[in-house]
Amino acid sequence: MNGETRRRFSLTLGLLLAGQCLAQRPPQGPISPTRHTAESLGYQLVWEDPFDGDALDPAKWAVRGVGPRAVGFVSPEAVEVRDGCLRLHAFKKDDRILIGAVGTQGRFMTRYGFYECRAQVQRSAGVWAAFWIQSTDIAQGEDPAVYGAEIDILECFRKLGPDIVSHNVHWAYGPNQRTTHGMQSYLPGVGEGFHTFALEWTPEKYAFYVDGYKFYEVREGLSHIEEYLILSMELPSRMEELENAVFPDVFLVDYVKVYQRPPEPSAKQDPP
Repeated sequence: MNGETRRRFSLTLGLLLAGQCLAQRPPQGPISPTRHTAESLGYQLVWEDPFDGDALDPAKWAVRGVGPRAVGFVSPEAVEVRDGCLRLHAFKKDDRILIGAVGTQGRFMTRYGFYECRAQVQRSAGVWAAFWIQSTDIAQGEDPAVYGAEIDILECFRKLGPDIVSHNVHWAYGPNQRTTHGMQSYLPGVGEGFHTFALEWTPEKYAFYVDGYKFYEVREGLSHIEEYLILSMELPSRMEELENAVFPDVFLVDYVKVYQRPPEPSAKQDPP
């Protein structure tokens, strides 16, 4: 076994062990070599935000959950729109760690479709970038079809490796909470520069995409109700988990787009 082979073997083994310790699935590459777009899958654009202005569009987004979160504090100070991007920051101010989060609750909610963002994830471990969909009723009952689910389209945990992003589905918030467990997508270079992260949500499945490649399909925790979009910078629940964090850090989002299938044409009826 030469040096490069040993290095690759050690890296792969380390990732597998890390995944097992964190209740994550082992990292994997795409399940198909075909690259997809929303249009190639039969979807049409119904909603978007290219973040072209100099402030958050209040008709589409609001800062979400202002106040304490994990070991930090969600603050409007950590949300910025500039140079064609939404910037969700994580930085220290006085004795606090401030983070940014925005959501479309009360402004845009929908069910099923193709949900995509183009983004550059954060640089360091400890904090993490997230693009997700949430139900307003998730804590009201345990049936995801009725009460919805949390659908994590993108989470970037740098501690899992530089070329890995994760996806997950959670439902039944409460003592019997359920999860699909973290699904790790391995794509060389995904931790640098801008990439697309997408979810196809249908009545039968969730499918997760990175740069157009499909990495996972799951049929658990299927929500059949309208949900809203969230973009956020997240923090752990313990300060010790921030030992490798570098502040300030930022999650850059170039755009968010939502697509849906066009309605089926109604059957023509013969005149009486």
